[in-house]
Amino acid sequence: MRLEPITWERLTEAVADRALESKAEDGSAWLRIAVDGAPAAGTATVAGTLAEALRLRGRSVLVVGTGGFLKPASLRYEHGREDADTYYDGWFDTGALWREVFGPLDPGGSGRVLPDLWDPGADRATRSPHVELPPGGALVVHGPLLLGHWFPFDLTLHVRLSPGALRRRTAADEAWTLPAFERYEHEVAPAGSADVVVRADDPRHPAWNDPWGRDRRHRDDHA
Repeated sequence: MRLEPITWERLTEAVADRALESKAEDGSAWLRIAVDGAPAAGTATVAGTLAEALRLRGRSVLVVGTGGFLKPASLRYEHGREDADTYYDGWFDTGALWREVFGPLDPGGSGRVLPDLWDPGADRATRSPHVELPPGGALVVHGPLLLGHWFPFDLTLHVRLSPGALRRRTAADEAWTLPAFERYEHEVAPAGSADVVVRADDPRHPAWNDPWGRDRRHRDDHA
C-alpha cells in the first residue's frame, strides 16, 4: 500500500468532507464512522478532532469509546489479568455495542444511544442516560480491535503503528496486549479493509493512503 505524507489537519478535513458526501449503505438516517487502532495510536484524539470538524460543518455528532463497553472484571480476568486471547475476544462487550449503540441507529431506529455502559475502574454500570442523535447525525466510535465484528460502519479509519512503534509506544504495564494486536493483523488485516489507513509511527508526521485522491489534488492546486 502506498502511503503519502499528510498533516493531521488536512487528513481530518478530508475525512470530514467525505463524511458529508456519504450516506449510510443500509438506508439508515445516521452515518456510522469507525476510528480503529491500538490505545497507543491515540484514536480518542483522532475521533475527537474528527467530531469537531463535523460539528463545524453543521453535523450533530456523538463520540463513543469502546472503553465504556468493557465486560465486568470477573469475565475479563477469568483466565488471568494478562491473557492476550481474552483481551482479543473477551474484553469488549460487542453484544452491548450492537444493542445500545448500533441498534438504535438502524433504519427506522430511535436514535437513542447509550454512550457508555460499564466503568472498568469501579467495575460497575455507569448508569449514563441515553443520548438522542438526531437524523442526519454521525456516530464516531473509537477503540482497538473494532473491525471484523460486522459492525455496520459506513466509513472506517485505521490508525496503524508498525510492530516496532507499537512496542515502543505501548505502556509497559500493557505490553501483554501486544500478541492480541499481532493476531488482529493476521486474522482481520485492518489495513486492507479500512477505507482510510493512517500510519502514525511518528505522530508528528502521519502518512495516509489518500483513498479519494484529495491530497494529490491539494498538491496540484498549490503547485
